[in-house]
Amino acid sequence: MEHTESRFQSNPSANRRDPRLYHIASLGTLLAYGLFWLHFDLSLWQIAVTIGTALLTQYAGTRYAKLPCFDPKSALISSLSLCILLRTDHLAIAALASVVAIGSKFVFRWNDKHLVNPTNLALAIALASGMGWISPGQWGQVAWFGFLIACLGSLVVTRAARADVTFAFLAVYVSLLFARALWLGDPLTIPFHQIESGALLIFAFFMISDPKTTPDSRAGRIVYALCVALATLYVQFGLFRPNGPLWGLIACTPLVPLLDHLFPGARYVWTRPSTGSASPNSSLHINAQPPAATRHQSVPVPLVSPTKEVLMRRTIVPSLLFALGLLAWSGEASAFCGFYVGKADTSLFNKASEVAIARHDNKTVITMANDFKGDVKEFALVVPVPTILEKEQIHVGDPAVLKHLADYSAPRLVEYFDENPCLRYELMERRSMDAMKSMAPAAAPARERDKALGVTVEAQYTVGEYDILILSAKESNGLESWLTENGYRIPNGASAVLNSYLKQGMKFFVAKVNLGEQTKLGLTHLRPLQIAFESRKFMLPIRLGTVNADGAQELFIYFLTKQGRVETTNYRTVRLPEAQEIPLYVKDKFGDFYRDLFTQQVKRENERGLFMEYAWDMNWCDPCAANPLSADELRSVGVFWQDGHGRMGKGIPMAQNVFLTRLHVRYDAAHFPEDLMFQETSGHSNFQARYILRHPWTGTDECAAATAYRHQLRERYEREAQTLASLTGWNIGDIRKTMNIASVPAGEEKKWYQRLWTN
Repeated sequence: MEHTESRFQSNPSANRRDPRLYHIASLGTLLAYGLFWLHFDLSLWQIAVTIGTALLTQYAGTRYAKLPCFDPKSALISSLSLCILLRTDHLAIAALASVVAIGSKFVFRWNDKHLVNPTNLALAIALASGMGWISPGQWGQVAWFGFLIACLGSLVVTRAARADVTFAFLAVYVSLLFARALWLGDPLTIPFHQIESGALLIFAFFMISDPKTTPDSRAGRIVYALCVALATLYVQFGLFRPNGPLWGLIACTPLVPLLDHLFPGARYVWTRPSTGSASPNSSLHINAQPPAATRHQSVPVPLVSPTKEVLMRRTIVPSLLFALGLLAWSGEASAFCGFYVGKADTSLFNKASEVAIARHDNKTVITMANDFKGDVKEFALVVPVPTILEKEQIHVGDPAVLKHLADYSAPRLVEYFDENPCLRYELMERRSMDAMKSMAPAAAPARERDKALGVTVEAQYTVGEYDILILSAKESNGLESWLTENGYRIPNGASAVLNSYLKQGMKFFVAKVNLGEQTKLGLTHLRPLQIAFESRKFMLPIRLGTVNADGAQELFIYFLTKQGRVETTNYRTVRLPEAQEIPLYVKDKFGDFYRDLFTQQVKRENERGLFMEYAWDMNWCDPCAANPLSADELRSVGVFWQDGHGRMGKGIPMAQNVFLTRLHVRYDAAHFPEDLMFQETSGHSNFQARYILRHPWTGTDECAAATAYRHQLRERYEREAQTLASLTGWNIGDIRKTMNIASVPAGEEKKWYQRLWTN
């Protein structure tokens, strides 16, 4: 996303034609859209520090390289790119990224050409060191926004003479995504969802298209785009790492000098004559290195005539129309980790689930609990897992710990009491919270296998009240037949999903209730199932859970990590509205309030987002909706990296190096065609879905402050009513009537002589 400036003085007309100006305008528009419409987790301070540091570094580099003038355009491009992509909790990291990006232009060069895209290098260093992260899901999958990026990007790449590399990359990468989907037997809604990514389009139009780091010739650029697309696919689906395009571009960077050697072409420069054309023989010196550091003579390089892009312009309109068709198209399709299968014609609908995931260094512990309907003995749970599990990797958890985790992180009400305006004393605070119900776990299937069907029972255990099978299969039809012949009804559409998981090399964890063991243990309820394994995949398979779902489902996910907050990479992670003051009567109907608030937020995100309800370092909380989990409780839910029993805080054992993220999603197959993919970030900023009840002061003391307080009270009630209506969609008239706002004194200001004497 970064381009370097050349050593030249251009006339004003030529300067207006500099494509970097369009680049800056496009990036500025995207940043404003993300900041004010999508509410990026980005502070104005970080923007100021990033841009300011980039400009200062550019100025220092200009002086160091003894360039004739200071040109801020390249620095603005790099810094705006970093603002759009890089996320960090520390301003020093944002500043360091700017220094690396701008400084690399003056350090890493070969034959007067950048060896690496400067912004890409800064991002790669930030990610590899754990100092920052990229949120690829932050843009969402809004079709018109994708088209906006395509339009702005096409303007940039056309004027920069690099439309070929952009469209070559998109053509190859999109083709690979569709080929992969066809090979797996996935519905086409999955690759369509993947190419609707705003992050992908930003990469294609604003990063890989950098004229200063791409091969000089068109043939070289097309080969380069092919290599980057292949590398991106491998990183994403082979190494299971997010931000595949960024790592693919870094991996292919060393190919540029080789491609320039194999396919020589005219070197690109930013100048463009005012006539819009250039003589093929015109030349320009480019040298951003100081004389002492440069051991070779600057070589004149010919200008690229903009007329050579006429043919590319002719392809842009149909290409954009095709892209628009892809982005605007949406397929029809109704979760948890698995689906339920029942004998005979028994129907079952899993409506809500809870999952706790403890993860560090590719080691994962998943705790699964479900709400389901039907007779427990008749049902089974089927969950795709990445590896064959040994008996020691399967455990039965304590439902009380999961409930404690849910209560601790639940959205909450906080009550404040206004102080006497005439006096000063501490605010009194009371807390109340909605009791989120704890979901009961699930049951599960299994019997002997008929090898003619290609199904293998890899392992068989009894763990607590569950009989466990680990199945593998050669094809989905055989697995489906095996389950059917063993008395289980497979929901329509399950076969295609099973086939996709099988081709990805996944096994199937199958559990059912052993009634004898349950009776022997004296249990009257099902406990959560836990599995522990190692895998580079940080994901939650939800597709199987949608094939027999009765409408949209609720899923609560609790992440326990060591480094920081967790977010999704293939869907938007959205913070719920928080710290909003609402009317007092909501205290008695907080459950209804929160349900309707959540429904409103789901609609505003076009039913495609995951919502953050809580994110906090478990060393402390403020306010605490429940006591923090003890070190023993955390270990029981999978936190294996904690030392000892943690430190003590107010007599309560506290967690060490544990960050809790709670996400809530309402999903169905139509809006969530792809399994949930996650990444752990280094973000430690705390968040809680907290709503405030503020009780008014009702005293009779008289003073100037009390008069002013009473005067604004009615306005405050009106603001609370408006806030409640906006959050929930409730009728504002009904809210005002319930609050009885009309009876509240208007608080008219006293005349001057009425205020003259107070006795």
